[in-house]
Amino acid sequence: MKVAQKLLVAYFRTKLRLLSMVSSRKAAIAALDLFSTPLRKSKRKTPPVFDTAEALRCEVGGYTLSGHRWRSPSGKKILIVHGFESSSKNFDCYISLLIAKGYEVVVFDAPAHGRSSGKRIDLPLYQQALARIHELYGPFDGFISHSFGGLAVAHLLETLPHSDTMRAVLIAPATEMVTTIDSFFRFLRLNGEVKKEFDQLILERSGHTPGHFSVRRAMHSIRARVLWFHDEDDELTPVADALVVKEENHPHVQFRITRGLGHRRIYRDQHVVQEIVDFI
Repeated sequence: MKVAQKLLVAYFRTKLRLLSMVSSRKAAIAALDLFSTPLRKSKRKTPPVFDTAEALRCEVGGYTLSGHRWRSPSGKKILIVHGFESSSKNFDCYISLLIAKGYEVVVFDAPAHGRSSGKRIDLPLYQQALARIHELYGPFDGFISHSFGGLAVAHLLETLPHSDTMRAVLIAPATEMVTTIDSFFRFLRLNGEVKKEFDQLILERSGHTPGHFSVRRAMHSIRARVLWFHDEDDELTPVADALVVKEENHPHVQFRITRGLGHRRIYRDQHVVQEIVDFI
């Protein structure tokens, strides 16, 4: 961790600890704001393939979303969905290969990410954004998703009529929101009273407890054929959560457990990319 990052973490820990002494509720509100705020923007230059794309814009819940589309119109469509603190430009390694296979390819930056507007994002908002994109530019024949985007795609598919002709790729999905929240609280060293208020806030704002936001739960309603990649050394979305789903032996889900690729390198690994394109 760089010095600037360490100072930022120390600042948030101190701020939230002092707030919790005054009010667990106020500390929980501040913690949820932080949890929903991307603190990093991708510094990667926009890849050349984006120069050949059609620029797209759509409005969702007061946000303006920025997207791109290639090879439109086409009879087959794929949507690529990025994760938290990422952006669509990080997935250029898939675009040319999918175009060569005859697919129309659509990408969008999530709210508060890339060139899209906003400061915060949560799962209901991301799901709402994907539903709007599907309405305007779909229907899609398949999805390629990473991390938080994988959780959003799983929840979207619960709401979309679809069959086993649909293809969905989940790369290191944030399988259980409860796990992500628990990790967040351990990292910031917040106490149990703040955690109770945090969970209550999620229930009040979304109508669901954190346990509802689960790829494992959603998988029981999904009919699409799913290819799921997860790395043993994933430091952000633990493979243990993925293995629980694997043990349920869903006939429509294929698992690929890798080693040494971590959370981010996995979606740009040459062999992973090629297998995903072949699957789609």
